[in-house]
Amino acid sequence: QLRLVESGGGLVQPGGSRRLSCAASGFRLGVYAIGWFRQAPGKEREGVSCISSSDGITFYANSVKGRFTISRDNAKNTVSLQMNSLKPEDTAVYYCAADFRPIGSCTIAGPRPYNYWGQGTQVTVSS
Repeated sequence: QLRLVESGGGLVQPGGSRRLSCAASGFRLGVYAIGWFRQAPGKEREGVSCISSSDGITFYANSVKGRFTISRDNAKNTVSLQMNSLKPEDTAVYYCAADFRPIGSCTIAGPRPYNYWGQGTQVTVSS
């Protein structure tokens, strides 16, 4: 059984922090490129961050650079997204996704390369 499950979402005050977790079952996250995407109501799904499998190189959307950090914990078979200095515009459903291609590198340009997706977790940033 192959599964990706996001957790850690919730209500956060502006300026606050949350850590999202993407946990895999049935496969090893460490050998795949993993992306975090988000989708706000009425908007397209956008790439937030990703981490490559080949060398661990990471990418971030300009809107979150300096505030978000993506990381792997291969012992726990998880990928996390640490979100700091949260803003109301960060409010969205956050998804993690795996690219099963043996290419190694990751992209946040769009969701197309990612083959397998979690169900999403809601993050709401509001006073």
